[in-house]
Amino acid sequence: MSNVPKDLKYTKDHEWARAEGKGVIVGVTDHAQEALGDVVYVELPKVGTTIKAGTPFGVIESTKAVSELFAPINGKVTKLNDAVVKDPALVNKDPYAAWLIEIEPTDPKELGALMDAAAYDKLSAAAT
Repeated sequence: MSNVPKDLKYTKDHEWARAEGKGVIVGVTDHAQEALGDVVYVELPKVGTTIKAGTPFGVIESTKAVSELFAPINGKVTKLNDAVVKDPALVNKDPYAAWLIEIEPTDPKELGALMDAAAYDKLSAAAT
């Protein structure tokens, strides 16, 4: 069973999102990192890039697969987690500490439209 923190919001594409101040922190879920296996590379957008909900914003590569990362909400990238770019294996160690990007949301209410932990738990259980 994957670890699904209750204080986060989730996408059907296995990204998590958390409001932090005026920004939204985004990463991949425990389920996603388990499915990927050993993460070896992460490609993220430049700070200032505008991203659109449901569209790819980056790439995560493992020894098994290459997967696109999908934006959970609309907004502008304000920060990247350089530690994860330098050491992608951090995603496997703790996917909730190894966040990927911070977004300045176009509309902060969009976060509320994402899945809660219970709904995501059902989705990820059905995917296994």
